[in-house]
Amino acid sequence: MKIRPLGDRVVIKKIEVEETTKSGIVLPGTAKEKPQEAEIVAVGPGGVVDGKEITMEVKVGDRVLFSKYAGNEVKIDGTEYTILRQDDILAIIE
Repeated sequence: MKIRPLGDRVVIKKIEVEETTKSGIVLPGTAKEKPQEAEIVAVGPGGVVDGKEITMEVKVGDRVLFSKYAGNEVKIDGTEYTILRQDDILAIIE
């Protein structure tokens, strides 16, 4: 199945953080923070959203940092994705 977001939305796949700390301590599931790093899977066309012209500054394959509780999580073909607005992306990781 292929996802095609609308407007200024992007589809991301979260990159899971390591399960152990640098000193080798294994973290239980409740101690881990939600990941804030992701890879962009699909990008909407941009265009006019709420009366403003939006140009998409991200592209498929970019690694990004996003707001901690942003977007809506969906599960498609057993894989979890998050759909969020471009405004919720904080930075592109280069």
